[in-house]
Amino acid sequence: MKSANQHSTLDHIFRHEYGKIIAILVHKFGPSHLEKIEDVVQDAFLKAMKIWGYQNTPKNPTAWLLKTVNNGLIDVFRKHQKMQNTEEVQELYKSASPIYEELNLQNSIQDSQLKMIFACCNPTLSSEYQIILSLKLIGGFSNKEISRALLKKEETVAKSFTRAKQQFKEKVRTLEIPIEMGLTSRISLVLKVIYLLFTEGYTATTGEVILKKDICYEAIRLALLMTENESTNVSEVHGLISLMCFHTSRFEARTDEEGNLVDLEHQDRGKYDQVLIRNGSYHFQIAKEKQAQNLLYFLQAAISYQYCIAENFQAINWQNILEIYDLQLKYSYSPILRLNRVIPFYKVHGAEKGLTVLEEIFEEGDFENRTLYYSILAQIHQELNNIKEAKASYVRAIELNKNEIQQRHLRKKLQMLS
Repeated sequence: MKSANQHSTLDHIFRHEYGKIIAILVHKFGPSHLEKIEDVVQDAFLKAMKIWGYQNTPKNPTAWLLKTVNNGLIDVFRKHQKMQNTEEVQELYKSASPIYEELNLQNSIQDSQLKMIFACCNPTLSSEYQIILSLKLIGGFSNKEISRALLKKEETVAKSFTRAKQQFKEKVRTLEIPIEMGLTSRISLVLKVIYLLFTEGYTATTGEVILKKDICYEAIRLALLMTENESTNVSEVHGLISLMCFHTSRFEARTDEEGNLVDLEHQDRGKYDQVLIRNGSYHFQIAKEKQAQNLLYFLQAAISYQYCIAENFQAINWQNILEIYDLQLKYSYSPILRLNRVIPFYKVHGAEKGLTVLEEIFEEGDFENRTLYYSILAQIHQELNNIKEAKASYVRAIELNKNEIQQRHLRKKLQMLS
């Protein structure tokens, strides 16, 4: 049997190494062999799950995975050499051994994963395909995680990924990206991918943890790499880094010693990481000075900053937060953003008006299957002492939630109403 530690180790390795291995191999053999590469890498991870369940995890698991992937590719190319004895297949078979070394990338984006994201965000592909490819191939996201991030059904995501891979193979010949214009034209989508990666780590979709810190820190690392290149060192990048730093600074306060979720109201602010808050403030100031055209991440960072600097929950400036949300909605309107705005709105204007706005939002967006909607609805009904309605909303939120810690937290709130 696998211990919880082994599960955690494999998940950590998968998140860190899957995208890196895929990127290295696609760079070496070209996007046309993406499906073969993907199959071999997935087989290697499945093999690791089986073997490491009964043995100790290797001291260098990455080397073990690379060797396993290398051997798998040799077998694949050997079979193709026998079936199609062409010069191209022969060259592929020869180049599959020995084991790959870290590639010396030719352009200014040196990190293989970041380079792969820029390649996935090729303008010949639709923006939806760009995002799905990046999250799948770089972040190792499941269809469920992507469906949650993009508000799409799992089967729709699966079909889109199949079509996206086909177009990627046909339209993207190499991972080489034109310098300057080729980079700057893709920045917004690359940042969206990094943000979605961070969001999944910050609020895990499924499983027994609420935070996947390694995913969050990986997202910050990728964003920081963009500041090292003149063409990508723009205000939006610093705004996103600032946002992620402010969010990450509250990691330790979000759960208690037993791993239970702690509401913002009851968090121990002494646990907030002041170094991360200072780093976030530093990048926030740079973003402000560079004067971005797109203020999406900058404004979100401004909201998170308000939570970080308040001495206690009662000191949170809800009016400021509400005004920032209103600015966000002007720049980038979405039903989800309007849903998140409901909390500061009812803190300022009262629960009755908050309930009215929430009902209007339900009519506008597809929130029937959104646990956040019912969590906020329950909170407002509880504030209004509508106990029956609050209970029903908590029950629905629990039914829709796939994260065990969040479910436990909602059940605790439900029990307090009994």
